[in-house]
Amino acid sequence: MSTCTRCGASFGCAMVDGSDAPCWCTSLPPIVPVPASASTASGADASASGCWCPACLREHIAHQTEASSGTAR
Repeated sequence: MSTCTRCGASFGCAMVDGSDAPCWCTSLPPIVPVPASASTASGADASASGCWCPACLREHIAHQTEASSGTAR
């Protein structure tokens, strides 16, 4: 099990777990790298880096997609 460095949630990571199967994150679009430093709305450590849980990574990708298309709120 891994711990999300953004929100602290536990999640499975194939690389950490030693699985031969691809990790869940490989099914997501590789449109943005996980930032080395991230500020989070949840109040988590602003220097969070490393693997993020499915919810945090999907949220980050959606936010970056909105920002790059000019539809950010």
